[in-house]
Amino acid sequence: MREAAALHHASAAQAITDADALARVRLIRTPSIGPVSFRQLLARFGTAAAAIEALPDLARRGGGRVPAVTDGDVARREMETVARIGARYLFLGTSDYPALLAELSDAPPVLTVRGDLSLAARDTVAMVGARNASAASCRFARGLAQETAQAGAVVVSGLARGIDTAAHEGALTTTNGPATIGVIAGGIDVAYPPENARLQERIAQEALLVAEMPPGTEPRARHFPHRNRIIAALSLGTVVIEAAPRSGSLITARLAGEAGREVMAVPGHPSDPRAQGCNGLIRDGAVLIQSAADVLEQIRPIDLRASVRAPAAAWGAPPPEDASEAERRRVTDLLGPVPVGVDELVRQAGLAPAVVQMVLLELELGGRLERHAAGRVSLC
Repeated sequence: MREAAALHHASAAQAITDADALARVRLIRTPSIGPVSFRQLLARFGTAAAAIEALPDLARRGGGRVPAVTDGDVARREMETVARIGARYLFLGTSDYPALLAELSDAPPVLTVRGDLSLAARDTVAMVGARNASAASCRFARGLAQETAQAGAVVVSGLARGIDTAAHEGALTTTNGPATIGVIAGGIDVAYPPENARLQERIAQEALLVAEMPPGTEPRARHFPHRNRIIAALSLGTVVIEAAPRSGSLITARLAGEAGREVMAVPGHPSDPRAQGCNGLIRDGAVLIQSAADVLEQIRPIDLRASVRAPAAAWGAPPPEDASEAERRRVTDLLGPVPVGVDELVRQAGLAPAVVQMVLLELELGGRLERHAAGRVSLC
């Protein structure tokens, strides 16, 4: 299954030049340019350089200020830093970009990685959980990760304290070689939490380390949900091991479900608050996990015909089309401070999706639109 997806992705991918790489870094580091707007700009204008040239006109149409595009020298210095620390870039749309991750509508346009990229092409499963996890759950996570990796799968986690740390440690200690991917919220050269600096470096040297933020970025609270979507999307399924209600691990599980991936949970004692999140997931339909065999059964069905998930193409949408003033007003009048789904906007506006997407892109570039989870938008 993964091989077919990878072959499909590679056939649709393209190589990029050094100049295009520089332009892509400049574009994604520009304020008001996010993963969705980046993807739409490339679909509309073909290259990052052409998109940069079009930004002033688009922002003016959106009724806002022209975004200050990241200077070429700033982008070059970032690229030099990435090379100096032994990392490299992965660009969305190229053959080495992880096929599962490319399926996301808001897949990161640029990733920074260190290590063995072939791990991302194998069967992958995320293991996440509480930072203040119990000793028993950390031990279980370590053993579960080790047995799952020993069977040839790759364990994905976020290098946080507690369950994440235990899962990485377990997947690093198999007889067939380290098999883990660490996805971090800050820059590729920033260790967080500090006590995991040695573990993070070991993952970078022996397995695979992935970051979306530029080098030197200290992780902030707003960065962790973005990291969580990468963890979920890189994996065929997500296992939650201890999670309090409203925790980041439950966000990862929700994102996994929204991406069409398996959601699994390890049950806990009802009196332990750290078990409430997992028990709630199981109540709501998540697969109950007690062993590595349970995990492997979900990501490797015995009969492939029984698998509800087929290899998918990278997410795509029609290139945005220019909108008239009347169409622009029609879409803008439907927007307000309350987030609304883009599909609902298309339905109520009675316009082609590509036209609605163009109006939203203009508003976003003008600083007047905010994008929310689940494809919803609102006026700032």
